[in-house]
Amino acid sequence: MANYTEKQWNAKKVELMERCYNGFAELGLHGTGIRGVAKYCGYNTSMIYTYFKDLDDLIIQSTEYCMSKVEQDFMAKAPTDVGDLWRFIDEIPYWTAEKHGKKYRLMYQVYTHPKYRDYGQKFFKGVDQRYTEYAKKLEGKLGIPYQKLTPLIFILIRACVHYALFEDEFYLKSQIEVLKETLELFIVKYNPNIQIF
Repeated sequence: MANYTEKQWNAKKVELMERCYNGFAELGLHGTGIRGVAKYCGYNTSMIYTYFKDLDDLIIQSTEYCMSKVEQDFMAKAPTDVGDLWRFIDEIPYWTAEKHGKKYRLMYQVYTHPKYRDYGQKFFKGVDQRYTEYAKKLEGKLGIPYQKLTPLIFILIRACVHYALFEDEFYLKSQIEVLKETLELFIVKYNPNIQIF
């Protein structure tokens, strides 16, 4: 760690992961090595090798870290109550496509590559747990059991990611329509006194 405190070391590593991940998202994963991404980010290769053992280590760690940050950004915009659901559902696909579209594309390049597939499986098992925990938090705000909310979160995320990847308006709108209809049914069932319109 040389003259860095642990906090400084970790902060620099986070900076490297974020800048390098953005660099790969711009340049493409295939054919972009340590030199190329370092040059794009304004670093020298020795700086990257100080924090990561090789290109694979950089790709694995930066993908996991940056996609976890994308999740946090997404969840920070989540609905605060039943009345806020429609705003969230209508706004989030376009917002996340604009803000994170390139990151989603890179994540799928990384996690579908045979070399990194095991890391993708591990990451998505974590996603399963995090979204279930998030559904439990929403249960109190929306009055809908988390067991019903969890699969709906996955439908929304899948629709958002698909839209970010392909800008497929038909797919997005069909998924969102079914999601809204399902939520309306659950709201009526579990919150009969709440007006949803």
